[in-house]
Amino acid sequence: MKKLLSSLLLFPVFAILFVAETNAQTKKPVAKKTTTSKAKKQSPAAKNTAPVQVSDAAMAAPPPADTTKPAQPVVVPPVKDPFAFDSVKVSLRNDASIERNMIKTRTPLAYEHIREDDAIYRHKVWREIDIREKINLPFRYKADEDNGNQRFVNILFRSIKNGDVTAFDANVDDRFTTPMQIARVGELITGKCDSVQVIDWAKDPDGTKGVFKDSLVCRDFNPDDIIKYRIKEEWVFDKESSRMYVRILGIAPMKTYLDESGNLLGESPLFWIYYPDIRPVLAKYDVYNTKNFGGKMSWEELFESRFFDSKIVKSTIDNPYDLFIKQYVRDNILQLLEGENIKNKIFNFEQDLWSY
Repeated sequence: MKKLLSSLLLFPVFAILFVAETNAQTKKPVAKKTTTSKAKKQSPAAKNTAPVQVSDAAMAAPPPADTTKPAQPVVVPPVKDPFAFDSVKVSLRNDASIERNMIKTRTPLAYEHIREDDAIYRHKVWREIDIREKINLPFRYKADEDNGNQRFVNILFRSIKNGDVTAFDANVDDRFTTPMQIARVGELITGKCDSVQVIDWAKDPDGTKGVFKDSLVCRDFNPDDIIKYRIKEEWVFDKESSRMYVRILGIAPMKTYLDESGNLLGESPLFWIYYPDIRPVLAKYDVYNTKNFGGKMSWEELFESRFFDSKIVKSTIDNPYDLFIKQYVRDNILQLLEGENIKNKIFNFEQDLWSY
């Protein structure tokens, strides 16, 4: 009887355990979640560095063709030496019966010092040398020698190209304030290359189709265009030596501008060269002598001895407005007379200091 009661009491317990085991086996397992405070976001750099898988077909395919229009070639002007007109071959033998060594070592004499307190009279004068006059024809002598062409303008340009002197911009002033680069001087004497339209004979042999192409035209400098030189000088009376001195301050070649018909448009200086700087250069070049080829003087001696003819175009005498003579005297003959009047005023000042 006791066994029967214990069996009845244990039966519900076994039934409950059986049902729980069955439910545990039939229930799907759930993935365990990880608990973090904040989810980390993937950075853009990590996205970019992710490996990209490229298929073999894409690797074997040719790159895409460039269908864009190719850029037009840039037309570069040819590099041209603006001082090529002064190229002279050197003699391989002595082109004279004597050895000319003195010309290589000549140096100009130093100026006599003038104290500022002793300069009781000073005036500046601007002159123009016309090389078409007979006395000034040595300026046009253009024979070639071992040291280059002997034309005076070639000597000036050669000294600038070699760096012996500095050219100053004449469009700014005549007080030697604005130096010019050598390339700027070359551009000034030859001008820039112009682009013009010419017939393309390769594509249009007979010239009837009207096919044109761009062509660059560069002008050459002609030294014969320089027919005048402007000189700036100062007249000083030194009371210590009782003497009137004249000192050249600058030289400027004048370029003449003509129209298509050959009519004169005007003249203007190309640049200014400080004369004391170029004196050592001029001492090494001879002036052409028509009477005796061996009896030459240097260009420095020619300027210091005043062996040239010129006309006065401006001065500081009675000129409070700093004008050229042609700006207040219109007639050409009266301009010459005004220049002679200025010269006489300077001469008379020195003469009036003496009593006879």
